[in-house]
Amino acid sequence: MPSRATKIVATLGPASSDPQLLEKMIRAGVNVVRLNFSHGKAQDHIDRAALVRTAAKRAEREVAIMADLQGPKIRVGKFAEGKVLLTTGQKFVLDAGRTEPGDASAVGLDYKELPRDVVVGDMLLLADGLIVMVVEAVKGQAVHCQVTVGGELSNNKGINKRGGGLTAPALTGKDMEDIKTAMAFQADYVAVSFPQSATDMEMARQLCNVAAAPFGHKPHLIAKIERAEAIPKLEEILRASDGIMVARGDLAIEVGNAAVPALQKRMIRLAHDMDKTVITATHMMESMVNNPVPTRAEVSDVANAVLDGTDAVMTSAETAAGRYPLETVVEMAAICLAADQAEALALDDDFSGKKFSRIDQSIAMGALFTAHHLGAKAIVALTESGSTALWMSRYRINIPIYALTSKVATQRKMALYRNVRPLLMNTSGDRDTALEEAEQHLKDRGIVQRGDIYAITCGEPMGSPGGTNMLKICRVS
Repeated sequence: MPSRATKIVATLGPASSDPQLLEKMIRAGVNVVRLNFSHGKAQDHIDRAALVRTAAKRAEREVAIMADLQGPKIRVGKFAEGKVLLTTGQKFVLDAGRTEPGDASAVGLDYKELPRDVVVGDMLLLADGLIVMVVEAVKGQAVHCQVTVGGELSNNKGINKRGGGLTAPALTGKDMEDIKTAMAFQADYVAVSFPQSATDMEMARQLCNVAAAPFGHKPHLIAKIERAEAIPKLEEILRASDGIMVARGDLAIEVGNAAVPALQKRMIRLAHDMDKTVITATHMMESMVNNPVPTRAEVSDVANAVLDGTDAVMTSAETAAGRYPLETVVEMAAICLAADQAEALALDDDFSGKKFSRIDQSIAMGALFTAHHLGAKAIVALTESGSTALWMSRYRINIPIYALTSKVATQRKMALYRNVRPLLMNTSGDRDTALEEAEQHLKDRGIVQRGDIYAITCGEPMGSPGGTNMLKICRVS
């Protein structure tokens, strides 16, 4: 059976927390499990991380765990009746000083800085953009608005400002505590919500590294691109991160729905150019929250993200709270596989004009080029850090990349890399012995057999991160 190159990130929640169901989801194709720190307490996340590790072990797969930080709470407060119905044309006040529950005329704010962040004429979008109001006046702590698109507004719904400009910091006190929790169970990835600049990501990395140091762990960081302010600073944010998430929900509200598809393509392309990973997220299979099959539009959306070159596609409510979490993963895996196989390869064009200053990166590119032209059965990378496999995964090739590592943490991180199959293997410190062990490992798993050609890379001396300096073409005897 053909193997899928594009990875699946699935959000864990009440609908998918049954151990047997989660094991089935991992067998069906989940590569990374996302823990959403916007919900639940610290112990809930610790327990769920243990659940993931146990389910993965039973499924005989290694999956990565992504801790997704909540970020700033830019939300309205609570209503006396839990919700109100706002009509087009009515006046409504967002009042940072209000302490009593809201009603049809006004509501308090969790985000107390809103009056300082807006001016007359600003457009505010609430409840994921379903409700729109325009600022008419700012009086002290009260923002007076007129509703231009009405609807039902309920407790703690989010607020966005069209065009961006809200000053809330990316990392809150809660996020800092959540980082400590995530490092206690050694989350492989930490997703940072609402970063505006490289500084936000650098601060997050410092906090993660300090919290993870007692465990000898270093997580990879994913910047969630969901603010308008992040778009002009994409390159600097990418340089400070290990990857990005195209967080299309909040981003669409801030920049407008029509701008998102082109931004998605640009972000994926830029991430590839900068040797970073990229996840495409939000509303990918939204109808499967309630329906057992996706819409045709959702199928096209997932397939187009794959054709754009995304490393992974992500589920949110579909697997966290939906009625069909397993079916969602099965459908998404099938769509990804079909789109993977439909890709047009232009490897020679990808390499034209490219220059590589590092030996290890040049070896990785040489492995791809040679394997492609020889029609090799597999590309194999003996890797300590995972960097060689990452570089290989930036280019489209219809040959699977097997990354063999002795480190479980590296194996889990590589679960996100496109077209990379990470395997755990303790190798000898002697190069020739290690190469023999690697081939036997592949033969035992049925990956290669007698007569097959494969390309393998490694470093000499063995076991030095960043030391890949050898490419060998082998025929299985």
